[in-house]
Amino acid sequence: MQEIRWGIIGCGDVTEVKSGPAFNKVNNSKLVAVMRRDGAKAADYAKRHQVPKWYDNATQLINDPEVNAIYIATPPLQHEAYTIEALKASKPVYVEKPMTLDANAAQRMTDAANKLKVKLCVAHYRRAQPMFLKVKELLAAHTIGDVRLVRLKMLQSPNPALIAKTADNWRINPAISGGGLFHDLAPHQLDLMTYYFGAVKNAMGIAARQQENTEVDDLVAGNILFENGIVFSGTWCFSVAPQDQADNCVIYGSKGHINFPMFGNKITVTTDQSTEEYVFEPLQHVQQPMIERVVDYFLGKGQNPCSGEDALITMKLMDDFTGK
Repeated sequence: MQEIRWGIIGCGDVTEVKSGPAFNKVNNSKLVAVMRRDGAKAADYAKRHQVPKWYDNATQLINDPEVNAIYIATPPLQHEAYTIEALKASKPVYVEKPMTLDANAAQRMTDAANKLKVKLCVAHYRRAQPMFLKVKELLAAHTIGDVRLVRLKMLQSPNPALIAKTADNWRINPAISGGGLFHDLAPHQLDLMTYYFGAVKNAMGIAARQQENTEVDDLVAGNILFENGIVFSGTWCFSVAPQDQADNCVIYGSKGHINFPMFGNKITVTTDQSTEEYVFEPLQHVQQPMIERVVDYFLGKGQNPCSGEDALITMKLMDDFTGK
């Protein structure tokens, strides 16, 4: 391949700004086709984003000879089937997070990619963003000494602004999403933890449904012991009062701590010597740095930025925390 010619399966809200336009802004990359089951919406997306082709059938898009790579941005329920179909057609796949409904399905997707020898990447795109790479750099430089523990809090009121609004609110339908809002937000956070701290030795958690008339857990607490002895403790709650909302991750070391949000743009580093802040410009298309790495990988010019094996670790952690 000299150029990655993308087809998107599921051109919904997440592709409008976060990812879709970036496929035409990355070198050696072009968006040539989109698919949505509602053909009128697929046609409208294609017209507005100047995409040459649109489909209302995923198989037709996958088999389009002009498409040589697939981005899957449907709800998680369809990730496994579409990924395996694309892999069987020898089309490399970039699939949204969460990778799928649960770890068993993620294992099947990973096994299929390995058996068929077709490339698979998962959209844990914070791995490529400058702010989170800066955290990794600070850790590598031992800015806060030896890391001891990590505490993460994601507390949101019902219907939080962090979640994209959709007509059917599929994110709180476990048959479609795999769980509740935890399954939508935690993949970003847990993937970063394994990206920063490596192999997991043990993980456990609890999950509860505290609001009435819900099919999903709205409170999840989880702990991880990493092989290197670092301990992670995270709490996700989606039913707090608006004034109690919180989004922060604190990494504590022997000489200080690093504090940063998952949905913000500032890192604060505090040691016994000083307090320093690093502020980052918001990205126009949050997935663009990751898409650049995926394109390079698909073209044989770089390493896989987030493999099926990497994402499978996150899926297993979510299953451990929620008792699946």
